Amino acid sequence: MAAGKPVWTTSSFLVYSGGLTVLFAAIGALSYLSGQFGAAAYSAWALLIFVLLLAKAEAFRRTDRWLAGGIFAFASVIAWGAFIAALWTWFGWLSKSFDSFSFGRLTFELLVLVVAMNATRRFEFPFIAAIAVFVGWFFVIDLLSSGGNWTAWVTLFVGLVYFAFGAAMDSPSSFWLQLAAGLLIGGSLLYWWHSSTFDWILIALVSLIYIGIAHGSKRSSWAVFGTLGLFAVTSHFSDKWSHNHVVLVPSQEAISVFNGWVPPLVFAILGGVLVALGLGKRRRRAASPGH
Repeated sequence: MAAGKPVWTTSSFLVYSGGLTVLFAAIGALSYLSGQFGAAAYSAWALLIFVLLLAKAEAFRRTDRWLAGGIFAFASVIAWGAFIAALWTWFGWLSKSFDSFSFGRLTFELLVLVVAMNATRRFEFPFIAAIAVFVGWFFVIDLLSSGGNWTAWVTLFVGLVYFAFGAAMDSPSSFWLQLAAGLLIGGSLLYWWHSSTFDWILIALVSLIYIGIAHGSKRSSWAVFGTLGLFAVTSHFSDKWSHNHVVLVPSQEAISVFNGWVPPLVFAILGGVLVALGLGKRRRRAASPGH
């Protein structure tokens, strides 16, 4: 059976709200229990909460309550991560520092990733894929880097891989791959390009490419990130152009003069550009055969 796609209704809203409330309650319980018991007892409590959530998810799945089963399966994956973290902490395997290689931390991430991927397949619930996508990226950067410039390169690579797989897939879960791809690629580029004027021009070009990808792939998340990028670029140049430094000749001191008319004008131009981009796509759709 292909993965389903939740439809926003009163019923689905209530199921989402109830299931996530149970998840937050479980997290609160784990937080309380961690301060009341030792490592071994806390691990047992964490295991119990995981088993209860998974059992409820399986019960919903077997009675064809797909949405409720998926929400509880999502919660059970989170609980599984809490249980493994508690167990590994009890064993003394989790390193608190991310600057060095840690076999215990990598196995923790791998176990969560495997369970998340299996739950996505078993329950056919796209929301669970969000956990797998995040943990997958974290596992790769933890395995191959230790922060800094190299982490940005690895993040860019993972983002490109997510983009390729998301473009090739035709299932609701691909949304999370595309969302993560846009975030990881954009985040790594912004890590490098955020200082000079030329950097911000590059960010503007990438933002336009994002909007083009959104039109081509019909994934609006790319348009959202592209628009945020254009807002960041506009904010940078608005601040730069609205402040003039005037040198007072007698004292040779410079004062800053704020031109209040610049930000509204620059953002108005941005608004017009965004409207033009949106209307241009609509015109192309109307002119294409079959529309």
